[in-house]
Amino acid sequence: MIFPLEELIEYNENMYEITSAASRRSYQLSMLKDPEIEVNDGKVVSLAAWQVFTKEVEFRLED
Repeated sequence: MIFPLEELIEYNENMYEITSAASRRSYQLSMLKDPEIEVNDGKVVSLAAWQVFTKEVEFRLED
């Protein structure tokens, strides 16, 4: 799996929010030692970004 560049280019909302969500998700994946990381050749950030952009994992802002 590679970084979802096409989805990134087509994303029309707040880029900071999606970047922050992917960053936090990559931290979660690494802390949980998710087995999907190994399937993705250890590319945690790409996996997290893919999950966020494909809405496999959703995020929300909190006040």
